[in-house]
Amino acid sequence: MDGNAWRIAGGSALVDGALRQADVLLTEGRLAEAAPGARVLDARGLLVMPGLVDIHGDAHERSLQPRPGIGFPAGMAVRDTAAQLLASGITTAYLGVTLSWEPGLRSLETWRVLMAALDEARPMLALDLRVHLRFEADNLDALDDALSDIATGRVHLLGFNDHTPPILRRMDDAKQVAKYAGRAGVSPEEYQALIGRIAARRGEVPAARERLAAAAHKAGLPMLSHDDATLEDRALYRGYGAGICEFPMSEAVAEDARTHGEAVVMGAPNVVRGGSHLGWASAAPLAERGLVTVLASDYHWPALLAAPFAMARRGRMDLASAWALVSGNPARAAGLTDRGALEPGFRGDVVLVDPVGPEAVAVFCGGRLAHLTAAGAARLQ
Repeated sequence: MDGNAWRIAGGSALVDGALRQADVLLTEGRLAEAAPGARVLDARGLLVMPGLVDIHGDAHERSLQPRPGIGFPAGMAVRDTAAQLLASGITTAYLGVTLSWEPGLRSLETWRVLMAALDEARPMLALDLRVHLRFEADNLDALDDALSDIATGRVHLLGFNDHTPPILRRMDDAKQVAKYAGRAGVSPEEYQALIGRIAARRGEVPAARERLAAAAHKAGLPMLSHDDATLEDRALYRGYGAGICEFPMSEAVAEDARTHGEAVVMGAPNVVRGGSHLGWASAAPLAERGLVTVLASDYHWPALLAAPFAMARRGRMDLASAWALVSGNPARAAGLTDRGALEPGFRGDVVLVDPVGPEAVAVFCGGRLAHLTAAGAARLQ
């Protein structure tokens, strides 16, 4: 019996865009047409689906800092994050790591520590754990680090963030100032002084964006813009080469992105909860109209697995079509051509789902059995 070969037998597999009973074979890390000497996992009554591809998830921040100001070692946080991702059926994850001018959780210091922890952990991880750099526009002091990490392959997706203007507009609200200061671990007075210094250098932002975009182009990285509020915003970032529109703030922006053939990302929690927690557009109807093409876990890993089932329950999209939003579509948007479907030769990323939960009963990453519940263990033959 070959421990590196598997036959996932008797399940309802998503093949060629439809669910049908079929065995799925894995060997040498890839989906295959034959797998001599394979071990067998009984998938009867389960769905056999391509592994989830999460283009933006930042729930790792709660592993780094479970409570405001209470931090834990980055290595521990990475291990905890990997376990949570696998339990959610996510086999390729882009950690949305914000590199901000604010001190604390999203600071340059935390970025450096987390990058080092990821470098150390990756050889031992089953899932493909990547970095989505969410670069805050005014973080000019961190620009050299960002450029270096892009050039050395530590960054896999570049996101243009610009949250400084809305923060500046809230500086007359003492409650908002206290919230931002608490997140940064400084006093309200220190925070206001800090943002004043940041705003004074606003004129240097366009040149910094140009350098980031040039570095990403040279490294072959996909780029996205975050929270585009206007058509002008989308046009600006499109000009830099950002072909993904993430969390557009209006339907018109999403329509414009789709007109230009761009992927549009919204949050899976939005779908699962039935709407945005911020009162923005509801993702599910936009996905049904083709205006949202990718769902991301955003701030809650398990939502990515639950979202296709929530879409299917609405009755306007079947489960096979909805699964594309969390697997095939994000893979293509990120330029990953070897995953997102159960096709021979593709990377062996497979999730066996009990639809009643839904729950990931077993997860294969690169052909390796990476996660198995007690119910899944009883299915091994």
